Amino acid sequence: MGRVVVTHSTYLEGLIPLLQQLAAQPGVGTVTPAVISRVRGRAAGLRLRVSTPITGGHKLVARRGGSAQEVFVITAWSREQLQRELDRLVASAR
Repeated sequence: MGRVVVTHSTYLEGLIPLLQQLAAQPGVGTVTPAVISRVRGRAAGLRLRVSTPITGGHKLVARRGGSAQEVFVITAWSREQLQRELDRLVASAR
């Protein structure tokens, strides 16, 4: 069972509960939300997308409204497996 590192004071609305569910999955280690930035365009609802591979896992981009937040996930899962799980978690949260 993994853990969610809570170090910032601000997170996208609804992100932390989803990340806690992700961290509870077997095969997922540390989940670390990082930088929030403003982006062009607007995302309806919360969306999570696997972005790039990192050492030991993947970087995700979480989008909601006009904001985006990077999330780093340490896992042995493939990109496809991680994206499927993220899609399932987001769908179940709606």
